[in-house]
Amino acid sequence: MAVFVAIDAGGTKTRCRFADETRVLGELAGETVKIMSVGEEVATTTLQELVRRTAELARVRLDVVERTCLGIAGSVSESVRMWGLNTLRALVSGEILLVGDEEIALDAAFHGGPGILVIAGTGSNVIGRCTNGTCVSAGGWGPLLGDEGSGQWIGLEALRAGLRAQDRNIDTCLLREIIAFWNLRDLGELIAKGNQRSRPDFASLTKVVVQCAERGDTLAVSVLERAGEELAAQVRLVMSKMRAAGCDPGDLAHVAFTGSVLGEISLVRRSMEAYLRGAMPDVEIAQRAVEPLDGALWRARRG
Repeated sequence: MAVFVAIDAGGTKTRCRFADETRVLGELAGETVKIMSVGEEVATTTLQELVRRTAELARVRLDVVERTCLGIAGSVSESVRMWGLNTLRALVSGEILLVGDEEIALDAAFHGGPGILVIAGTGSNVIGRCTNGTCVSAGGWGPLLGDEGSGQWIGLEALRAGLRAQDRNIDTCLLREIIAFWNLRDLGELIAKGNQRSRPDFASLTKVVVQCAERGDTLAVSVLERAGEELAAQVRLVMSKMRAAGCDPGDLAHVAFTGSVLGEISLVRRSMEAYLRGAMPDVEIAQRAVEPLDGALWRARRG
């Protein structure tokens, strides 16, 4: 029996799956192994423990693994690539494939074929692949320089919009609910936290924005609608890059998505769809989020 390992090492969590040619044998999730967030020592220990625990659950020895595919955020960094390869080579047998986390998500949606994938979770970016294998992308520049439409962007934009409303005496529940969510006493503490040197987790505020929007807060609704428009603008940019690269027109016709923002916030998804269909009425947009771990397993099995 051939054994394959799929690992999705995203920015907030890591998931590991053991499988044979047809069945999933075991799957577990753990903390992030993003080196920039937790450091190399913690990342190494976390990944080793997760793989070992998943192997135990699957009742599989690590020395019988035929191929492992690791999809990891920051794979363009040589230090990240070497860390991932060296950690896994010391842990499991067989071939090691290391690719970007966006690549395994793209494969989960299209199994090596053409299409466009929108990633919108804590961060965001868009990647497109042509029939000839050419790949182009837009966004993904991180929470300070980009990631428009992401959870981080939504939280920060909601805070900014709430403060602009405060200046204009416009009523909104955003600031009140954010103060309560962060267990702060007043606006002064909110300003201090928002501007502290160690960046707060603005992405955690997404749930507050959604709650305010569901209660009819027009400012919260506008933030979520703008998130969808920002993501759609990135998709249209990728489409234009694909055309410039000589892609077949049919390669632009299918859009899939992954991540909690588009997967769980219908208002953002509807806004993105409306903006895209206004420019390309015949575009086919997936109705459910794809699971990146499926793409990692597809690659591991395929080789």
